[in-house]
Amino acid sequence: MKYLKLIPTLLLAFLFLFGGLNFFFEFVPTPPLSGNQAVFFNLMVPTGFMAVVKSLEIIGAILLLIPSKRALSLLVLTPIAINIVVLEFLVLGGLGAGPVLIILIGIIAYQEFDKFKALL
Repeated sequence: MKYLKLIPTLLLAFLFLFGGLNFFFEFVPTPPLSGNQAVFFNLMVPTGFMAVVKSLEIIGAILLLIPSKRALSLLVLTPIAINIVVLEFLVLGGLGAGPVLIILIGIIAYQEFDKFKALL
């Protein structure tokens, strides 16, 4: 049962770590963008904004793997996941992995509820 609780944590850490590292090293090529997608990413990438976000994704994923820092990593990764959902819905025109990220964050937040009691 103890290892079953780790599945959402490992899956979320993998998704954010892969997404962040893929931005810098491009293991999987990015499909060509058009329309609003191209406009959005042509604004974000040259300014360095995406590099900052992807760096925070990598840092958050690493912190997620450290049990004592899991709540801190959720504070870093939750706004990024919310922005991913908003981006998918408004700019890309459909939902992708964003809702999965939000669900995994919710599961981990529930598991780490004691650490968040002081915020409520």
